[in-house]
Amino acid sequence: MRHLFQPVRRAASLALLALACLGTGASAQNRTFSFAYDQPPTTAYGIAGNIFDAKLKALSGGSLAINQFPGGQLGQEPQMLQKLRAGDIDFVVTSTANASTLAPQAGVFSLHFLFRDQAHLTKTLADPAITQAFRDLVKDQVQGAQVLGLLTMGLRNMYSKKDVTRVEDIKGLKIRVQATKTEDTHFPAYGAQTVHMPFGEVYTSLQTGVVSVAENGVNVYLANKHYEVAPVLSMTEHEANNNCIWVSDKTWNSLTPEQQKWVQSAADEVSRTEPAMAMKLEKDSADKLKAIGVKVVDNVDKTGFIKAAQPVQDQLAAELGPHAVKLLKMVRDVK
Repeated sequence: MRHLFQPVRRAASLALLALACLGTGASAQNRTFSFAYDQPPTTAYGIAGNIFDAKLKALSGGSLAINQFPGGQLGQEPQMLQKLRAGDIDFVVTSTANASTLAPQAGVFSLHFLFRDQAHLTKTLADPAITQAFRDLVKDQVQGAQVLGLLTMGLRNMYSKKDVTRVEDIKGLKIRVQATKTEDTHFPAYGAQTVHMPFGEVYTSLQTGVVSVAENGVNVYLANKHYEVAPVLSMTEHEANNNCIWVSDKTWNSLTPEQQKWVQSAADEVSRTEPAMAMKLEKDSADKLKAIGVKVVDNVDKTGFIKAAQPVQDQLAAELGPHAVKLLKMVRDVK
């Protein structure tokens, strides 16, 4: 009789084992998410993607990972944000300036001369309270997506065919800027005219003279070869090139609470470690530009810019809203 029951027991055991394996597979199912940005992977966006991916894999035991789509493969930032909200992309990195197209108060991070120097910028973005305040701002204004964390590409500088050594040098000139209230208020205060266009059109517009000046981070200027049509980089350091990691609500809500913790921790790791790496990338990029013959103007007289910008800071923050006012104070209080 014992021999008769053995096959039955064995079959029952195998069935239970199969069910157990199915349950394990469902809870630990491997997922690879889309992670998109509009800059080359050699920029700080690529650094952020690599940090995020490594941390997410480590925390999840390899069950969660990302597939990076750099260089605008899935669209420019405003288009990617719409796809993100629709759930067609899982994660997106954008500038905080472009974030303001959905959450206008995010424009507070584009205030000129808000950050005293690179050290102040790095410390600010690593502050968990400031990241949380920015996340609250976005959550209050945006449906379909949320921000997980902050990063930076350093400080923005102006580039053209001519030197910009003082504020008077850009008076009356057409400057390509990001389409935000912040830029549209600051640059006219310097006497310049603002022009909006997608990032992908900047090279041709500088080449054809549609605009005389553009502005961005050093590495972005190098990686996109803008020096070919605007061979003078003037280190105005007028604005932080801040960015944020977004997640689609559709993706976020599909995660278990444990998986959500892993994803958030991966974003926190970016905010903690990426800024210092981005600053090094900026310095290395400036050295490369000088080596290939690009003129880098280091001795910009910023006093005129700062004098025009400072009264605009509080005015703009108040116009943007209470979240912006709160963040402005928090950033200023970082020592």
